[in-house]
Amino acid sequence: QVQLVESGGGLVQAGGSLRLSCAASGSIFSINTMGWYRQAPGKQRELVAAIGRSGTTNYADSVKVRFTISRDNAKNTVYLQMNSLKPEDTAVYYCNTKSFLGQDYWGQGTQVTVSS
Repeated sequence: QVQLVESGGGLVQAGGSLRLSCAASGSIFSINTMGWYRQAPGKQRELVAAIGRSGTTNYADSVKVRFTISRDNAKNTVYLQMNSLKPEDTAVYYCNTKSFLGQDYWGQGTQVTVSS
């Protein structure tokens, strides 16, 4: 089992920045990919960004250039730096890890609200 604890959400004006953090504990040796998903009201959960153990990254087209995902393997922590935030970025953001066996683990979610 992997436990994930997120922090860093909040309320920000359009054009502002936020940094999300997610610390993993438990069976951390099994973690392969770490990433962030988001779910806005009435919409499906979608991938925002992901990073592999070697640092390979993947971004949703809507956040490319504006968001940066990074990972500190020594601290078992993944970060999401979000710049130039837009009202459409408003959502609950969930930390996700995938094990080498394909198991998914989720954080409790953190609210990000961008006002116009």
